Amino acid sequence: MIMGGSALRAAADEVIERGKRFAAHFMEADAADIAFADGAFTIAGTDRSMPILQVARMSFIPVGLPSELGVGLQGAGAFSPGLPSFANGCHICEVEIDPDTGEVALGRYAVVDDIGTVINPLLATGQIQGGVAQGVGQALIEDIVYDRDSGQLLTGSLMDYGVPRADMLPALTVDFSPVPSTTNPLGAKGVGEGGTIAATPAVINAILDALAPLGVIDLPMPATPERIWHAIREHAPS
Repeated sequence: MIMGGSALRAAADEVIERGKRFAAHFMEADAADIAFADGAFTIAGTDRSMPILQVARMSFIPVGLPSELGVGLQGAGAFSPGLPSFANGCHICEVEIDPDTGEVALGRYAVVDDIGTVINPLLATGQIQGGVAQGVGQALIEDIVYDRDSGQLLTGSLMDYGVPRADMLPALTVDFSPVPSTTNPLGAKGVGEGGTIAATPAVINAILDALAPLGVIDLPMPATPERIWHAIREHAPS
């Protein structure tokens, strides 16, 4: 969105400026008097207007247009950011651990992210949810396993590799606290990696918080039931 969206914004701005000149010609007005809003070009101070679709169709008429307008309502845009833009946020995870088996259940998970201007809330929420699922998988089950004797990869397909599933996740609560970025015209920040970056430490920290009364201060990832079970047994009072 930062790169492509800003380039698209520049192209759209050019289309609007060219459209004002076309609309001025079609309505016999001065281009400086043409305003664009709600998908239509209007002569300022009047009720005379033309929808952008009509202007676009008429702009491709091959005859009768002034040479300086050219043919066709079109625009091109480019964008190169001078400075990076940093998203940020907070992920809170609640887990329950079965002390007899070491199994972890995610009870609640909430996200508040600052991704700058939220262009499409539905898609942005979906990206965060997918990222959280990936981060939870890394924390709990995803691992590359080799046979100790032969070196043969044992998790070489999705039949063997620990892939996160829908039943591992609670209903995720996602909200936004947008602070528009000043490094691009849309005010956008990145969203694609937010879920993956925060979910893994959030889950591991929740597990360690639950095991803290036993004195467990570290767990290797993934925090499988077997590893958690061993950690509980090693630190349980004798």
